[in-house]
Amino acid sequence: MEKTLNRIHPVSDPEATYFLQVSWKKDLGTGFGILLTDGQCAWTGTVSEAEISREAADMEMNREKYVEELKKALIAGEESAGKYNFAIS
Repeated sequence: MEKTLNRIHPVSDPEATYFLQVSWKKDLGTGFGILLTDGQCAWTGTVSEAEISREAADMEMNREKYVEELKKALIAGEESAGKYNFAIS
């Protein structure tokens, strides 16, 4: 299983620091697990392959392109810093 861990500063609270861990088996497009923590609380969830396909269709985006954008936003880390914004709600 592959895993990445990135530090994020959400635009909704730029002074806060969160850590985002994403884990997947084959590739991100087959689904993935996600863990978000602020160091005191942690939230976890999973995203299925069907949910990825549905979201790509809702955004009228080619599925492969959508998965590439997910990779850039969730696991690319420093190379995508400043290109993606996160909001915590």
